[in-house]
Amino acid sequence: MSVVEAAHYGRVNRYLHWGMALLLAWQFTTTSVRVLLSDTALDELLWSTHRPTGFLLLALVVVRVAWAFASRASQPPALSAAARLGHLTLYGLMLVVPSVALLRQYGSGRAFEPFGIPLMPGFEGERIEWMVAAGSLFHGVLGWTLLALIVGHVAMVVWHRRNGQDVLPRMLVR
Repeated sequence: MSVVEAAHYGRVNRYLHWGMALLLAWQFTTTSVRVLLSDTALDELLWSTHRPTGFLLLALVVVRVAWAFASRASQPPALSAAARLGHLTLYGLMLVVPSVALLRQYGSGRAFEPFGIPLMPGFEGERIEWMVAAGSLFHGVLGWTLLALIVGHVAMVVWHRRNGQDVLPRMLVR
């Protein structure tokens, strides 16, 4: 591998990164509309996409983690231990936030078929309160924490650029 190749992430990593960035932006848009413009036509239109998109993000983060592990030898090194910890935290939250939503969904007893894929059939009877409570407690607060870390991630890209260490080209499509 040449020095130039080692300075950039591979094509799969870059496409997953930017595709997931767009999907995450969509998720935070739908949630913001839900919070700020509840019970409007826009809320009704956008909110119906939130759960299937969250499921897609969960699937993509699993693929991304597997790919990152498989291609770790060809990836650029982390700039610092803090950068490595920040990325691990982002990955962790990208896994946990939709997982606790799925826990809440299952506990509610309602069926869940993202994109027509029967994931949870639903059930009759009382809902499983501890699952609903855990999902309700953690999904929102961890989702907003994820947004704060994403903003910090972008801020660090800008900070590094201003301090002579332009890291953005490592993730740009060449």
